Amino acid sequence: MNPRFKKAVPLLVVVLLAILLFVVRQCQAPTEKKTTPDTKKTTTTATDPASTVNRNRGFDRRTSFIEYTAHAKCRMQCRHITQAEVEQIMREGKVNYTKSNVNARPCPEYALEGTTADDQRVRIVFAQCDYKTKVVTTIDLGTNWQCECPGDDKKHQNK
Repeated sequence: MNPRFKKAVPLLVVVLLAILLFVVRQCQAPTEKKTTPDTKKTTTTATDPASTVNRNRGFDRRTSFIEYTAHAKCRMQCRHITQAEVEQIMREGKVNYTKSNVNARPCPEYALEGTTADDQRVRIVFAQCDYKTKVVTTIDLGTNWQCECPGDDKKHQNK
């Protein structure tokens, strides 16, 4: 083999790799819609809000996915907890992992605790499913309300 060619092989390999990298990056660039000169460029994006956040990894605090179970609505009424307070705790509350079941399937359960605007200490249990977050129950940690709601059990008692 020619000695000059031996010295040129590494340079040739680097140039080929640079060309390959350029081609790969061009193929991975976001697709752009064709535009006319008087319109702005737009990039296509997914419209599903759940596609941007992995809801299977930690608690998603966005209230746009919230859904109230019949049991939760009954408990909210009995314990004087409003939807605004539930959403406030969802956004600002602290996760109590001893009262949570993050391994529950199909929807992990998160027990969030906090104080509402009217100084009520509450625990709210959320079940985070793929496309919605269900309010399972609401608990007033300061007052033991006597409620008769469908689906009552000892699972989420004040303790």
